[in-house]
Amino acid sequence: MNKQKIIIIGTAYPYRGGIAAFNERLALQFLREGHEVEIYTFILQYPNFLFPGKTQYSNDPEPKELCIYRKINAVNPLNWIKVGKEIRKKQPDLIIIPYWMSFMALCLGCIASQIKKNHHTKIIGLVHNMIPHEPSLLDKFFPKYYVKNMDAFVSLSESVLTDINKFDKKNKPKTFSPHPIYDHYGMLLPKDDAKRRLNIDDQQNYVLFFGFIRAYKGLDLLLEAFEDERIKKLPLKLLIAGEFYEDEKTYLDIINKNNLKSQVLLFNDFIPNHNVNLFFSACDVVVQPYKTATQSGVTQIAYHFEKPMIVTHVGGLSEIVPHGKCGYVVEPNAKAIADAMVDFYSLNNESLFIKHCKMEKEKYNWAKMTETMLNLLIR
Repeated sequence: MNKQKIIIIGTAYPYRGGIAAFNERLALQFLREGHEVEIYTFILQYPNFLFPGKTQYSNDPEPKELCIYRKINAVNPLNWIKVGKEIRKKQPDLIIIPYWMSFMALCLGCIASQIKKNHHTKIIGLVHNMIPHEPSLLDKFFPKYYVKNMDAFVSLSESVLTDINKFDKKNKPKTFSPHPIYDHYGMLLPKDDAKRRLNIDDQQNYVLFFGFIRAYKGLDLLLEAFEDERIKKLPLKLLIAGEFYEDEKTYLDIINKNNLKSQVLLFNDFIPNHNVNLFFSACDVVVQPYKTATQSGVTQIAYHFEKPMIVTHVGGLSEIVPHGKCGYVVEPNAKAIADAMVDFYSLNNESLFIKHCKMEKEKYNWAKMTETMLNLLIR
Protein backbone atom coordinates (compact mmCIF):
# COMPACT_ATOMS: atom_id res chain seq x y z
CA MET A 1 0.00 0.00 0.00
CA ASN A 2 1.16 3.57 -0.69
CA LYS A 3 2.50 5.66 2.14
CA GLN A 4 -0.32 6.61 4.52
CA LYS A 5 -0.63 9.46 6.99
CA ILE A 6 -1.60 7.76 10.27
CA ILE A 7 -2.41 9.20 13.71
CA ILE A 8 -2.89 7.12 16.85
CA ILE A 9 -4.94 8.82 19.57
CA GLY A 10 -4.43 7.48 23.09
CA THR A 11 -2.00 6.72 25.88
CA ALA A 12 1.72 6.97 25.15
CA TYR A 13 4.92 8.27 26.74
CA PRO A 14 5.28 9.83 29.31
CA TYR A 15 2.43 7.63 30.51
CA ARG A 16 3.14 4.02 31.37
CA GLY A 17 1.29 0.72 31.14
CA GLY A 18 0.09 -1.85 28.63
CA ILE A 19 -2.01 0.46 26.43
CA ALA A 20 0.88 2.91 26.10
CA ALA A 21 3.27 0.07 25.25
CA PHE A 22 0.84 -1.21 22.60
CA ASN A 23 0.35 2.20 20.96
CA GLU A 24 4.07 2.90 20.81
CA ARG A 25 4.93 -0.51 19.39
CA LEU A 26 2.13 -0.22 16.80
CA ALA A 27 3.43 3.20 15.74
CA LEU A 28 6.94 1.78 15.34
CA GLN A 29 5.61 -0.97 13.09
CA PHE A 30 3.83 1.51 10.82
CA LEU A 31 7.00 3.64 10.68
CA ARG A 32 9.11 0.64 9.71
CA GLU A 33 6.66 -0.08 6.90
CA GLY A 34 7.25 3.41 5.49
CA HIS A 35 4.15 5.27 6.71
CA GLU A 36 4.00 8.70 8.35
CA VAL A 37 2.92 8.27 11.97
CA GLU A 38 2.07 10.58 14.88
CA ILE A 39 0.65 9.87 18.32
CA TYR A 40 -1.64 12.29 20.14
CA THR A 41 -1.63 11.58 23.87
CA PHE A 42 -2.74 13.27 27.07
CA ILE A 43 -1.73 16.31 29.06
CA LEU A 44 -4.18 14.94 31.64
CA GLN A 45 -5.16 11.29 31.39
CA TYR A 46 -6.90 10.53 34.70
CA PRO A 47 -7.49 12.80 37.66
CA ASN A 48 -5.26 11.44 40.43
CA PHE A 49 -8.21 10.34 42.55
CA LEU A 50 -9.32 8.01 39.76
CA PHE A 51 -5.90 6.39 39.28
CA PRO A 52 -5.33 3.41 41.61
CA GLY A 53 -1.55 3.09 41.22
CA LYS A 54 1.37 5.07 42.64
CA THR A 55 2.03 7.13 39.51
CA GLN A 56 0.72 7.40 35.95
CA TYR A 57 4.15 8.25 34.57
CA SER A 58 6.98 6.17 33.18
CA ASN A 59 10.58 6.23 34.39
CA ASP A 60 11.81 4.79 31.10
CA PRO A 61 13.60 6.92 28.48
CA GLU A 62 11.49 8.76 25.91
CA PRO A 63 11.11 6.73 22.68
CA LYS A 64 13.30 8.64 20.25
CA GLU A 65 11.81 7.34 16.98
CA LEU A 66 8.26 8.44 17.71
CA CYS A 67 6.50 11.76 17.19
CA ILE A 68 4.29 12.16 20.28
CA TYR A 69 2.16 15.26 20.92
CA ARG A 70 0.77 15.84 24.41
CA LYS A 71 -2.49 17.65 23.67
CA ILE A 72 -5.53 15.89 25.17
CA ASN A 73 -7.24 16.73 28.46
CA ALA A 74 -9.49 13.77 29.22
CA VAL A 75 -11.95 15.80 31.33
CA ASN A 76 -12.26 19.02 29.27
CA PRO A 77 -14.84 18.93 26.44
CA LEU A 78 -13.59 22.24 24.98
CA ASN A 79 -10.16 20.66 24.66
CA TRP A 80 -11.65 17.64 22.86
CA ILE A 81 -13.19 19.89 20.21
CA LYS A 82 -9.96 21.85 19.81
CA VAL A 83 -7.83 18.71 19.40
CA GLY A 84 -10.34 17.18 16.99
CA LYS A 85 -10.26 20.28 14.80
CA GLU A 86 -6.46 20.35 14.84
CA ILE A 87 -6.22 16.74 13.69
CA ARG A 88 -9.00 17.23 11.13
CA LYS A 89 -6.98 19.95 9.40
CA LYS A 90 -4.04 17.57 8.99
CA GLN A 91 -6.18 15.38 6.70
CA PRO A 92 -4.77 12.05 7.93
CA ASP A 93 -5.71 8.97 5.94
CA LEU A 94 -6.17 6.79 9.00
CA ILE A 95 -6.91 7.45 12.67
CA ILE A 96 -6.58 4.63 15.20
CA ILE A 97 -8.30 5.18 18.53
CA PRO A 98 -7.73 2.48 21.16
CA TYR A 99 -10.56 1.87 23.63
CA TRP A 100 -10.25 0.22 27.01
CA MET A 101 -12.62 1.87 29.48
CA SER A 102 -15.87 3.85 29.55
CA PHE A 103 -14.30 6.87 31.25
CA MET A 104 -12.54 7.63 27.95
CA ALA A 105 -15.57 7.10 25.69
CA LEU A 106 -16.86 10.69 25.56
CA CYS A 107 -13.40 12.21 25.14
CA LEU A 108 -12.32 9.87 22.35
CA GLY A 109 -15.73 9.88 20.68
CA CYS A 110 -15.88 13.68 20.62
CA ILE A 111 -12.41 14.00 19.08
CA ALA A 112 -13.42 11.45 16.43
CA SER A 113 -16.65 13.31 15.68
CA GLN A 114 -14.67 16.45 14.88
CA ILE A 115 -12.17 14.64 12.66
CA LYS A 116 -14.92 12.95 10.64
CA LYS A 117 -16.09 16.32 9.35
CA ASN A 118 -13.25 16.41 6.83
CA HIS A 119 -14.97 13.53 4.94
CA HIS A 120 -11.57 12.02 4.19
CA THR A 121 -10.16 10.33 7.26
CA LYS A 122 -11.13 6.75 8.18
CA ILE A 123 -11.30 6.06 11.90
CA ILE A 124 -10.68 2.60 13.32
CA GLY A 125 -11.55 1.70 16.89
CA LEU A 126 -8.92 -0.63 18.32
CA VAL A 127 -10.84 -2.28 21.14
CA HIS A 128 -8.90 -3.87 23.99
CA ASN A 129 -11.96 -4.18 26.24
CA MET A 130 -15.46 -3.06 25.30
CA ILE A 131 -16.93 -4.00 28.68
CA PRO A 132 -14.46 -3.54 31.55
CA HIS A 133 -13.52 -6.33 33.96
CA GLU A 134 -14.91 -4.20 36.80
CA PRO A 135 -18.16 -2.76 35.38
CA SER A 136 -19.78 0.54 36.37
CA LEU A 137 -22.91 2.47 35.42
CA LEU A 138 -20.93 4.32 32.75
CA ASP A 139 -20.63 1.09 30.75
CA LYS A 140 -24.32 1.15 29.84
CA PHE A 141 -24.27 4.56 28.18
CA PHE A 142 -20.86 6.01 27.32
CA PRO A 143 -19.50 3.27 24.99
CA LYS A 144 -22.35 3.91 22.53
CA TYR A 145 -20.96 7.36 21.78
CA TYR A 146 -17.48 6.02 21.09
CA VAL A 147 -18.85 3.25 18.85
CA LYS A 148 -21.08 5.69 16.97
CA ASN A 149 -18.06 7.75 15.88
CA MET A 150 -15.89 4.88 14.61
CA ASP A 151 -15.94 3.69 10.98
CA ALA A 152 -14.65 0.19 11.70
CA PHE A 153 -13.26 -1.91 14.52
CA VAL A 154 -10.36 -4.22 15.28
CA SER A 155 -10.63 -6.35 18.41
CA LEU A 156 -7.87 -8.32 20.11
CA SER A 157 -10.09 -11.28 21.00
CA GLU A 158 -13.16 -12.97 19.55
CA SER A 159 -15.13 -12.33 22.74
CA VAL A 160 -14.64 -8.56 22.36
CA LEU A 161 -16.17 -8.67 18.86
CA THR A 162 -19.36 -9.94 20.48
CA ASP A 163 -19.25 -7.13 23.02
CA ILE A 164 -18.83 -4.46 20.31
CA ASN A 165 -21.96 -5.74 18.58
CA LYS A 166 -23.97 -4.94 21.70
CA PHE A 167 -23.35 -1.25 21.04
CA ASP A 168 -23.06 -1.14 17.24
CA LYS A 169 -26.51 -0.99 15.66
CA LYS A 170 -25.20 -0.27 12.14
CA ASN A 171 -23.15 -3.42 11.71
CA LYS A 172 -19.95 -1.55 10.84
CA PRO A 173 -16.93 -3.55 9.60
CA LYS A 174 -15.25 -5.49 12.37
CA THR A 175 -12.41 -7.95 12.49
CA PHE A 176 -10.37 -9.86 15.02
CA SER A 177 -6.58 -9.65 15.04
CA PRO A 178 -4.83 -11.23 18.01
CA HIS A 179 -2.66 -9.20 20.34
CA PRO A 180 0.85 -9.17 18.84
CA ILE A 181 3.93 -10.10 20.85
CA TYR A 182 5.55 -7.50 23.05
CA ASP A 183 9.08 -7.84 21.74
CA HIS A 184 10.64 -4.68 23.15
CA TYR A 185 11.51 -5.91 26.65
CA GLY A 186 14.99 -7.17 25.91
CA MET A 187 16.42 -10.65 25.49
CA LEU A 188 15.89 -13.88 27.39
CA LEU A 189 18.70 -14.40 29.92
CA PRO A 190 20.05 -17.64 31.41
CA LYS A 191 17.85 -18.53 34.40
CA ASP A 192 20.70 -18.55 36.90
CA ASP A 193 21.88 -15.14 35.71
CA ALA A 194 18.39 -13.63 36.05
CA LYS A 195 17.96 -15.14 39.53
CA ARG A 196 21.25 -13.69 40.70
CA ARG A 197 20.38 -10.26 39.33
CA LEU A 198 17.05 -10.40 41.20
CA ASN A 199 18.92 -11.60 44.30
CA ILE A 200 16.76 -14.70 44.68
CA ASP A 201 17.73 -18.30 45.46
CA ASP A 202 19.06 -19.93 42.28
CA GLN A 203 18.38 -23.42 43.69
CA GLN A 204 14.61 -22.86 43.63
CA ASN A 205 12.09 -23.10 40.80
CA TYR A 206 9.78 -20.14 40.22
CA VAL A 207 6.35 -19.51 38.80
CA LEU A 208 5.57 -15.91 37.82
CA PHE A 209 2.53 -13.72 38.33
CA PHE A 210 3.21 -10.50 36.40
CA GLY A 211 1.37 -7.21 36.05
CA PHE A 212 -0.73 -4.87 38.14
CA ILE A 213 -2.90 -6.53 40.77
CA ARG A 214 -6.69 -6.20 40.80
CA ALA A 215 -9.39 -8.56 41.98
CA TYR A 216 -10.28 -9.87 38.50
CA LYS A 217 -6.71 -11.12 37.95
CA GLY A 218 -7.19 -13.85 40.55
CA LEU A 219 -3.95 -13.60 42.51
CA ASP A 220 -5.91 -14.85 45.52
CA LEU A 221 -6.62 -18.10 43.63
CA LEU A 222 -2.93 -18.57 42.89
CA LEU A 223 -1.98 -17.94 46.52
CA GLU A 224 -4.61 -20.47 47.61
CA ALA A 225 -3.12 -22.96 45.14
CA PHE A 226 0.18 -22.62 47.01
CA GLU A 227 -1.57 -23.95 50.12
CA ASP A 228 -1.81 -27.35 48.36
CA GLU A 229 0.36 -29.91 50.16
CA ARG A 230 1.70 -31.18 46.81
CA ILE A 231 2.97 -27.70 45.98
CA LYS A 232 4.58 -27.28 49.38
CA LYS A 233 6.69 -30.39 48.77
CA LEU A 234 8.22 -28.92 45.60
CA PRO A 235 11.30 -26.64 45.56
CA LEU A 236 8.97 -23.97 44.24
CA LYS A 237 8.33 -20.31 44.98
CA LEU A 238 5.92 -17.73 43.59
CA LEU A 239 7.32 -14.53 42.08
CA ILE A 240 4.76 -11.71 42.19
CA ALA A 241 5.98 -8.78 40.09
CA GLY A 242 3.57 -5.87 39.86
CA GLU A 243 1.93 -2.97 41.62
CA PHE A 244 -1.20 -3.28 43.75
CA TYR A 245 -4.11 -1.38 42.20
CA GLU A 246 -6.26 -2.15 45.24
CA ASP A 247 -5.81 -2.80 48.95
CA GLU A 248 -2.98 -5.31 49.33
CA LYS A 249 -4.34 -6.48 52.69
CA THR A 250 -6.51 -9.19 51.07
CA TYR A 251 -3.44 -10.87 49.63
CA LEU A 252 -1.14 -10.33 52.59
CA ASP A 253 -3.80 -11.88 54.83
CA ILE A 254 -3.83 -15.04 52.68
CA ILE A 255 -0.03 -15.20 52.81
CA ASN A 256 0.10 -14.72 56.60
CA LYS A 257 -2.86 -16.95 57.42
CA ASN A 258 -1.44 -19.88 55.47
CA ASN A 259 2.24 -19.40 56.37
CA LEU A 260 3.25 -18.73 52.77
CA LYS A 261 5.89 -16.07 53.47
CA SER A 262 8.73 -18.44 52.69
CA GLN A 263 7.09 -19.43 49.38
CA VAL A 264 6.15 -15.98 48.06
CA LEU A 265 8.50 -13.26 46.81
CA LEU A 266 6.74 -9.94 46.37
CA PHE A 267 8.11 -7.23 44.06
CA ASN A 268 5.16 -4.87 44.49
CA ASP A 269 6.16 -1.95 42.28
CA PHE A 270 5.55 -1.18 38.63
CA ILE A 271 8.26 -3.07 36.74
CA PRO A 272 10.20 -0.75 34.38
CA ASN A 273 10.78 -1.96 30.83
CA HIS A 274 14.47 -2.68 31.35
CA ASN A 275 13.73 -5.11 34.23
CA VAL A 276 10.88 -7.09 32.66
CA ASN A 277 13.23 -9.67 31.13
CA LEU A 278 14.70 -10.49 34.56
CA PHE A 279 11.39 -11.82 35.87
CA PHE A 280 10.45 -13.75 32.74
CA SER A 281 13.95 -15.20 32.45
CA ALA A 282 14.01 -16.34 36.09
CA CYS A 283 10.73 -18.26 35.98
CA ASP A 284 9.80 -21.67 34.57
CA VAL A 285 6.15 -20.91 33.87
CA VAL A 286 3.88 -17.84 33.84
CA VAL A 287 0.52 -18.16 35.62
CA GLN A 288 -2.50 -16.02 34.74
CA PRO A 289 -5.23 -17.10 37.18
CA TYR A 290 -7.75 -14.53 35.91
CA LYS A 291 -11.40 -14.64 36.96
CA THR A 292 -12.42 -12.59 33.91
CA ALA A 293 -10.45 -11.59 30.83
CA THR A 294 -10.60 -10.55 27.19
CA GLN A 295 -6.96 -10.97 26.21
CA SER A 296 -3.74 -10.15 28.02
CA GLY A 297 -0.50 -8.44 27.13
CA VAL A 298 1.20 -10.67 29.72
CA THR A 299 0.53 -13.67 27.47
CA GLN A 300 2.33 -11.96 24.62
CA ILE A 301 5.31 -11.05 26.80
CA ALA A 302 5.49 -14.71 27.82
CA TYR A 303 5.50 -15.74 24.15
CA HIS A 304 8.32 -13.31 23.45
CA PHE A 305 10.40 -15.01 26.13
CA GLU A 306 9.16 -18.47 25.05
CA LYS A 307 7.75 -19.27 28.48
CA PRO A 308 5.03 -21.89 29.08
CA MET A 309 1.80 -20.59 30.62
CA ILE A 310 -0.98 -21.68 32.92
CA VAL A 311 -4.11 -19.65 32.11
CA THR A 312 -7.72 -19.90 33.16
CA HIS A 313 -10.57 -20.67 30.80
CA VAL A 314 -12.01 -17.15 30.69
CA GLY A 315 -12.41 -14.61 27.89
CA GLY A 316 -9.92 -14.97 25.06
CA LEU A 317 -7.04 -16.54 27.01
CA SER A 318 -7.80 -20.06 25.79
CA GLU A 319 -7.79 -18.76 22.18
CA ILE A 320 -4.12 -17.83 22.55
CA VAL A 321 -2.64 -20.64 24.69
CA PRO A 322 -3.16 -24.13 23.18
CA HIS A 323 -3.80 -26.54 26.04
CA GLY A 324 -1.18 -29.26 26.33
CA LYS A 325 1.15 -27.54 23.86
CA CYS A 326 2.15 -24.13 25.18
CA GLY A 327 0.83 -24.74 28.66
CA TYR A 328 -2.43 -25.43 30.43
CA VAL A 329 -5.94 -23.97 30.23
CA VAL A 330 -7.73 -24.65 33.50
CA GLU A 331 -10.86 -23.63 35.37
CA PRO A 332 -10.52 -20.51 37.54
CA ASN A 333 -10.16 -22.19 40.91
CA ALA A 334 -7.24 -22.93 43.23
CA LYS A 335 -7.31 -26.73 42.85
CA ALA A 336 -7.23 -26.64 39.05
CA ILE A 337 -4.32 -24.18 39.12
CA ALA A 338 -2.46 -26.37 41.64
CA ASP A 339 -3.11 -29.49 39.51
CA ALA A 340 -1.55 -27.79 36.50
CA MET A 341 1.55 -26.71 38.43
CA VAL A 342 2.00 -30.23 39.84
CA ASP A 343 1.60 -31.75 36.37
CA PHE A 344 4.07 -29.28 34.85
CA TYR A 345 6.81 -30.12 37.33
CA SER A 346 6.14 -33.83 37.82
CA LEU A 347 6.11 -34.56 34.07
CA ASN A 348 9.01 -32.16 33.39
CA ASN A 349 7.03 -30.51 30.58
CA GLU A 350 9.06 -27.34 30.30
CA SER A 351 11.25 -28.21 27.30
CA LEU A 352 8.31 -29.61 25.30
CA PHE A 353 6.17 -26.54 25.96
CA ILE A 354 9.03 -24.18 25.07
CA LYS A 355 9.35 -25.92 21.71
CA HIS A 356 5.66 -25.30 20.98
CA CYS A 357 5.86 -21.68 22.24
CA LYS A 358 8.60 -20.97 19.70
CA MET A 359 6.31 -22.17 16.90
CA GLU A 360 3.11 -20.58 18.22
CA LYS A 361 4.63 -17.12 18.67
CA GLU A 362 5.10 -16.82 14.90
CA LYS A 363 1.35 -16.18 14.60
CA TYR A 364 1.58 -12.98 16.58
CA ASN A 365 3.72 -10.51 14.68
CA TRP A 366 2.99 -6.80 14.37
CA ALA A 367 2.90 -6.87 10.56
CA LYS A 368 -0.33 -8.88 10.75
CA MET A 369 -1.92 -6.21 12.93
CA THR A 370 -0.95 -3.35 10.60
CA GLU A 371 -2.08 -5.35 7.57
CA THR A 372 -5.48 -5.90 9.20
CA MET A 373 -5.90 -2.18 9.82
CA LEU A 374 -4.78 -1.09 6.37
CA ASN A 375 -7.16 -3.61 4.79
CA LEU A 376 -10.01 -1.97 6.67
CA LEU A 377 -8.86 1.37 5.25
CA ILE A 378 -9.59 0.24 1.69
CA ARG A 379 -12.95 -1.43 2.34
